[in-house]
Amino acid sequence: MRHHKKRRTFNRDKTGREALIRSLARSLVLEEGITTTIAKAKEVRPFIERLVTASKANTVASRRTVSTRLRSPEAVKKLHDTLAPRYAARAGGYTRIVKLGRIGKRVAEMARIEFVS
Repeated sequence: MRHHKKRRTFNRDKTGREALIRSLARSLVLEEGITTTIAKAKEVRPFIERLVTASKANTVASRRTVSTRLRSPEAVKKLHDTLAPRYAARAGGYTRIVKLGRIGKRVAEMARIEFVS
């Protein structure tokens, strides 16, 4: 039974889901906006929000925490040096999801997730 299991599975096992979310988050940090399905955007949003909040501390511990989650030195550097100072005075809500609608008949509804300016 799936009691209290609210996360989406995306028809993948645990490692596949983790790799998917990590890859989406890495791309979002490096490009500051990506187009994906609504479900994937909603799933990556809390993941990236926690990383931005952690990187605002700008300590060695926060760098290591973000590094273990993203596994990309370029993304960690950009998150700490560019994005965290941008949101230093903001208490949350660093991303927005804009729904784009369906692109084809059989394609899922698409959305763009991007950092708020």
